[in-house]
Amino acid sequence: MDKKEARKKSKEARKQITQEEIEDKSLAIANQLLRMDIWDKLYYHLFLTIEEQKEINTEYILQILAGKDKEIVISKCEFATLGMTHFLLTDNTKIKKNSYKVPEPVDGLEVPDAKIDVVFVPLLAYDKQGNRVGYGKGFYDNFLSKCKPETIKIGLSFFPPEEKIEDVSANDVKLDFCVTPEEVFRF
Repeated sequence: MDKKEARKKSKEARKQITQEEIEDKSLAIANQLLRMDIWDKLYYHLFLTIEEQKEINTEYILQILAGKDKEIVISKCEFATLGMTHFLLTDNTKIKKNSYKVPEPVDGLEVPDAKIDVVFVPLLAYDKQGNRVGYGKGFYDNFLSKCKPETIKIGLSFFPPEEKIEDVSANDVKLDFCVTPEEVFRF
């Protein structure tokens, strides 16, 4: 299966999910994360849910991170460079949706890529080797390639992996884990 096919298949599957299923599955993913040995770090990067795309509700993970007194980092996309600027999430952070409906911080305290210990990665599809398929702009591959080598990359998905994504490029950054409501895949 190539990336285009994987994107299409995942988008179709997401269209079938009800809001109640999104909440139930998102909570199950958060509970799976609690069982993982990842909570001794300090800086955790989390994507904010694009509700219009029926993404995982990351509010549950946000609550876990806040409850564990972790530094929560969120990003703003820089479309001119396909890069991301990362900001510390605080009580004063203002969030605004961009033209693609992605919730982003307006501004705040900037956090360098090298400080981030764990990244929860959005995706549309992934395979049994840890290759992920996003929306196709490369924001996360650009970001993840700048993180320190020991940064833990965790995909979050409602669905099990594809057998193999055929058209992986040298710039694609593999996941270390992918967490679904039912299980944790390690790569």
